Amino acid sequence: MPELDSIIHQPARLQIMAALSELIGSREVDFTFLRTKPGLTDGNLGAHLLTLEEAGYIKVKKTLVGRRPKTFLAITAQGRKAFESHVAALEAIIKPGRSNCQANESAKPVGNPASDQSAPEKPL
Repeated sequence: MPELDSIIHQPARLQIMAALSELIGSREVDFTFLRTKPGLTDGNLGAHLLTLEEAGYIKVKKTLVGRRPKTFLAITAQGRKAFESHVAALEAIIKPGRSNCQANESAKPVGNPASDQSAPEKPL
């Protein structure tokens, strides 16, 4: 069974990686676009991006557009592989639970919901 990735598993980083994994090839997004996805402050998003960059999961490119600094982000091949492995680990955890839940629900008798309602209990 695949292992969960402790770097990606943090909810904000999972959202960041999910958004970046939707990019095809070496496409990039700018910092402001990504900021709207998980709803983080600039500082908080920057800290999460640094963690992902240090792990080699994303590439950060800082440039000037006109006179304004712009930060562009892209997922790396290593990051894409790590994200796919993390998703596989989550699915391995979730899917067996869903099949058990569905089996339990199919074993329940089906009755008339209107006739199954009992009278409310009276206080003592």
